[in-house]
This record gives sequence, C-alpha cells and structure tokens, in this order.
Amino acid sequence: MTLENETRSAVLSIGRVYCDLIFTGLQGMPLLGREIFAENMYIAAGGGAFIMAAYCAHAGRKTALLSRLGTDALSMGLEGQLTDSSVDLRFLDRAADAGPQVTVAIINNQERAFLSRRAGPAEPATLSAALEWSDARHLHIAEFATLVEIPGLVAAAKAKGLTVSLDPSWDETLIFGTDFLATCEGIDVFLPNVEEAAAITGETEPLKALDRLAKVFPVIALKAGSKGAYLANCGNVLHRGANPVQVIDTTGAGDAFNAGFIHSWLDGHDDENCLFDAIAMGTLAVQAAGGATMLKG
Repeated sequence: MTLENETRSAVLSIGRVYCDLIFTGLQGMPLLGREIFAENMYIAAGGGAFIMAAYCAHAGRKTALLSRLGTDALSMGLEGQLTDSSVDLRFLDRAADAGPQVTVAIINNQERAFLSRRAGPAEPATLSAALEWSDARHLHIAEFATLVEIPGLVAAAKAKGLTVSLDPSWDETLIFGTDFLATCEGIDVFLPNVEEAAAITGETEPLKALDRLAKVFPVIALKAGSKGAYLANCGNVLHRGANPVQVIDTTGAGDAFNAGFIHSWLDGHDDENCLFDAIAMGTLAVQAAGGATMLKG
C-alpha cells in the first residue's frame, strides 16, 4: 500500500436512491385478485448505495453518496433521512428525471417480495468530481445495473487509485447474462448472496459457487443470511455463522454487511475479523424495519 493510499480513507458509494415503502406484519403474501392488510407500513430512504453508505458512516468512516435524487415529492421527502444519516452528500446530483424511484417491499417472516421502478439514467453529473475527491480511497458499486449503465466506471476508478467493490443486487434481466463476469473485470471485492452466486455460476452449493467466483475476483464475501457468510481470499476459504436475533425486516441487511466488510477490509483486518464485522453489521440491520432505520438515534 502506498503512502498516498494510507492518507486516503473515504468511501464513495454509487447507486440509485429509492423511496422504500415497507409493509410488515402480514398473515400471508398477496395473491392475484385478493386484498390483504399489513399491520405496519414504513417509508424509508433505500437503495443499496445509501444503506451501505449509512452503515459505513455509522462505523466511523467518511463516506460519500454518489447518486441522483429526484425533485418530486417522494424524492424530496427523503432529504431529512439522508441528511440525518451522517453520510456526506456533496456528490448528490438532484435532477427532475431521477425520480420518483420507488420500491414496495412486502415482508412476511422470512418471505420477501419487491416491486421497483427505476427513473432516469444512473450516472450522476458529479461522477468526475467524486473520482477526483482527494479523500476517496474506495468505490463501492451497489448494483450490477449501475455498472452496466456506466461501463467505464471500474476503469475510471482504478485510474484514480481507488479499489472497487460490487454487490450484484438481484436483477432478473441482467444476472443470468453470459457477459456478467466479463463486465466485472477489475473488481477487487465481490459481495453476492447465495442466490445471486448460484445464478451467476450455475452452482447451488455455496462452496462450489465460491470456488468458481474465486477464479475471477481476488476477494469474495458470500452472504448466506441466517447461516452467516463465506469468504474466499487468495486461496483462503472460511465460513462464519450468524448469531440468532429477532428478525424484523431483512431489507438492507446485505448492504449493511457490505459496509462492515469494506470498512474492516480497508483497515487491513484479517479475514476472520472482516467476516465478523460484516456479519455484525448485517445482524444489526435485520432488527428494525427499513434499511438504515436501526441507525436513528
């Protein structure tokens, strides 16, 4: 690691900001032609980029959100939550075509269903300025769709001396693509869950999927929900379980995991500690509704 990188510690987290409408306390999942009622409904700022940034900032690392936010009522209603998160918003690009971006999340015990709407292009007008930020050391890409829309993103970050991580984030239209792994060239840390890893590699056994991915990515942290997580790093493979807790909502737990892992990895911690910190953050996230709700107060 160079002296320059030792003096650069901030994380840039790029991806779309969503307005999450989260329904919990259901007796079952919706069926076509039938209406059911939820006990609770929450409105929260969401999207992997923001949730990861919020947890990374919570861990004490300077983190900036690199994203676009609409000027519609739903988007503007998130301003308070974004500001209260302690995330640096200097690179937030406000534009009329960036919203409303909405995700409806339906949570019933361990079952989840999502309906989302993307709006406008993913690339913020602030991208070049963000990559020039003298404090930036790492770029986290919160969904593969962002990488597809900004194909030169990894190379541009690498040219500025940044390390790069990617959470593929399930996208039915992209995750089964034959060019998925080729598009990820240059990624230092890959952060899928077991379902995403299976779709990408065709391997349903986590260790087999991990082995396939390790041929492409230097570091893979594979999220397995209540079963913990796996890590492959330079030939070293390990697994760590998760402590049982009361699960309220799993929305954003993977993004919180990402924050814990990247924060620890950037601090140079060993594999065991990186995985421990990642699982601890993910566990914190599931104990409240909304991706970053647990961080309030």
